[in-house]
Amino acid sequence: MKPKVCLIGVGMGNPATLTAEAERAIEACPVLVGAPRLLEPYQKGKNCVPLIAAADILAYIETCGESPVGVLLSGDVGFYSGAKNLWPLLEGYEVESLPGISSLAYLCTKLKTSWQDAHVASAHGRILNAAGEVQSHAKTFLLTGGKTKAQDVCRAIAEWGMDWVEISVGENLSYTEERIVTGTAAELAELEFSDLAVLLCRNPSPVFRGVSNSGIPDDAFLRGDAPMTKEEVRTISLSKLRLCAHHVLWDVGAGTGSVSVEGGLALPAGRVYAVEKKADALELLRRNKEQFGVSNLHVVPGTAPEVLDGLPAPDRVFLGGTSGDMEAILRVVFEKNPAARVVVNAITLETLAEAVRCFRTLGLSGVDVLQVAVTKTREVGRYHMMNAQNPVWIISGEGRPGE
Repeated sequence: MKPKVCLIGVGMGNPATLTAEAERAIEACPVLVGAPRLLEPYQKGKNCVPLIAAADILAYIETCGESPVGVLLSGDVGFYSGAKNLWPLLEGYEVESLPGISSLAYLCTKLKTSWQDAHVASAHGRILNAAGEVQSHAKTFLLTGGKTKAQDVCRAIAEWGMDWVEISVGENLSYTEERIVTGTAAELAELEFSDLAVLLCRNPSPVFRGVSNSGIPDDAFLRGDAPMTKEEVRTISLSKLRLCAHHVLWDVGAGTGSVSVEGGLALPAGRVYAVEKKADALELLRRNKEQFGVSNLHVVPGTAPEVLDGLPAPDRVFLGGTSGDMEAILRVVFEKNPAARVVVNAITLETLAEAVRCFRTLGLSGVDVLQVAVTKTREVGRYHMMNAQNPVWIISGEGRPGE
């Protein structure tokens, strides 16, 4: 006969945070399984088996005969818990799951703030653009652990320049050495925190797109004399980029930054690198970045391809201006990421021909070439006249990974 299995959320780890129901379940189980930290209070009078991996726990349970087994899980069984992997493995067993106090609920209670409106993300054992998550939400709760410490997250947020964000780090919650520290990202990046640390970040000015689609009106941007990809062409170009929230986007020849700004707003967990060599355009780029509050937009002064070597590998690349160096730029792109997707805007036949040649030479797949000709009305007295813009070719394609 198979044993009964109790999946027990033990809260932060201190027995004082146990629910009465969880305490009774632990008393009823002669065998307890879990992480060594969670087993420490029960070493006397219980058979404590230190196991963490779901497969290892199942293998042990299969040897236990009819004795009930308690599996201790930190926090709550439904919140980033090992219970997620255990439930499907324990099909056929009698399983009782008991909730516990999560680190989210505990820290927010200590800080006297609600948690039902918090965005939750984990950097524990996974890649996470924490700064991007914090930028796009008013309240963000972050789990840390493994190679990513709380100070690492604070450092990343500080590097994005979000000095207005208030961060609280909770360390060793519920234990006698519990520490909760609140400050700016730059201040907390100078401190050291243990693996058992979580963060609550409060951003009074989260960046989000007011509408669900691209197409910010041209007159919303600061213009000057720098070139700008106009609204309708920009909307189609952005759709051809096929952006996902976590992508890294290069905007080469960014001009006023209209594509960079819209890209940044579309990438809450990603980053945009706007490359521009002209001083007047760089100033407009910075001002438009500030105006729209796009903290994940990084202005990169200099000439491509020279300045591209120091940038992170791109997922998407928009080429608005290449000054005759298109092939050299594209070679850098595909050296960094053979699977990158590229969109080129061309207003001259020579640039169109060069783009088609480069895409063919470099063996891009899914190549698409289209022409956009936009005509808009303008008022002349009591009449409306048609005002045609220059036609623009939009060329798109992507690399062939593994070839």
